Amino acid sequence: MFGLFKSKSSEINAPVNGEVVDLKEVSDPVFSEKMMGEGFAVKPSDGKICAPIKGTVKSVFPSLHALTLEAEDGLDILIHIGLDTVELNGDGFSSTISEGQKVKAGDPLVQVDLDFLAENKKDDIVIVVFPEMKDKKVKINFGEKQVGEVAAVLK
Repeated sequence: MFGLFKSKSSEINAPVNGEVVDLKEVSDPVFSEKMMGEGFAVKPSDGKICAPIKGTVKSVFPSLHALTLEAEDGLDILIHIGLDTVELNGDGFSSTISEGQKVKAGDPLVQVDLDFLAENKKDDIVIVVFPEMKDKKVKINFGEKQVGEVAAVLK
């Protein structure tokens, strides 16, 4: 009977192909010191950023370097593409998503030109954080992941 009341865990997929790393490896203290919340980062092997969960696009920055999603269970997820990429004013980024749009895991969100970021001396790390993490713990699955593979489990 008590098994019926287990807390539900959430799986968060890799939003981009690449190597999942600890937030501590991000060279921006806002993320590495978890000021924005728990999460993980991905050193991308390509520039196709996809939805890590099924949910709704909550906000999209005009520069396309960051967006938030709301999962079906209410969890907010911030995806931040690169460091100091807001300075590019959207150059090197493209997207057709809009606020309020429903997405499922694996749907394309943003395309980023990794070569353009390198030419402009911008770190291309893709950061995924959960700004309002309260009663959940995060287990990160480090290593090479493809879009759709589980990168983190929230319990």
